[in-house]
Amino acid sequence: MKQTYLPFSNPKLPPGAVFAAKKPGVSITGYKSRKVMFQGVKGEEEAKKWVTTLPEAKTKTPSVSKVVLPANFAAKNVIGSDEVGTGDFFGPITVCAAYVDAEMMPLLKELGVKDSKAMKDPEICRIAEKIMPIVPHSVLLCPNPKYNELQKKGMNQGQMKALLHNRAIENVLKKLAPRKPEAILIDQFAEKNTYYRYLAKEPSIIREDVFFATKAEGLHLSVAAASIIARYKFVQAFDAMSKEVGIPLPKGAGPHVDVVAAEIIERFGLETLAKYTKQHFANTEKALKIAKK
Repeated sequence: MKQTYLPFSNPKLPPGAVFAAKKPGVSITGYKSRKVMFQGVKGEEEAKKWVTTLPEAKTKTPSVSKVVLPANFAAKNVIGSDEVGTGDFFGPITVCAAYVDAEMMPLLKELGVKDSKAMKDPEICRIAEKIMPIVPHSVLLCPNPKYNELQKKGMNQGQMKALLHNRAIENVLKKLAPRKPEAILIDQFAEKNTYYRYLAKEPSIIREDVFFATKAEGLHLSVAAASIIARYKFVQAFDAMSKEVGIPLPKGAGPHVDVVAAEIIERFGLETLAKYTKQHFANTEKALKIAKK
């Protein structure tokens, strides 16, 4: 949880706390006792996101329940969808939807498709280049200028991800037509009702046979493949940005990122930094403080 909220971190910790973060409408504080407090008008909504993520979490809220997938789900023909880049200060949110059927699975396993979290970027990129020609997929990126524009208009990161997932899945369905997958699995970042609320204004919303699950890369190869391809495209975008700005850009949102961001401010100005980053992250203010020293 501390890692997830790193982009929104608050350096002022109350007694006994190990991390504190501030998002619009909610403050999150994690304590050494392993208890986490959510405060604010969106506190309950934020807390619900963790109900199915943490095995030990318990709730009396009936709208949040453990995902139940159809029998023998791992062997079915499925479109899987996943995203990367949401916690990185630099770089775009990148979403990929990918279709994997039963016939394809032995080859994908042989090529090394598995949970990308267990791999480093060079290996991920090698595997992605092998599977992209044979896996029907769609990749969508939200460039940082667009991200910042939407965020300033009041759209949160969850809404942006929902839009990208829905459109990527729709693109793959069009590629497969008239064939249809047996199911669609989205690596869960929001409760199901919240996800569809985010899509309320979309002209086309994919609902049929859609399932949501955390750690979905381990539940079907389609999500694992989608994660690998998404990471590959994210790394490519990252490398292109580094070449364009002339500075090796670091991933993540830690203190090392603040130092590089401050260098960009000093050399090119705040407007250039905004072109490559998610402006509302706490890193912006931290970089400004470093640049002014």
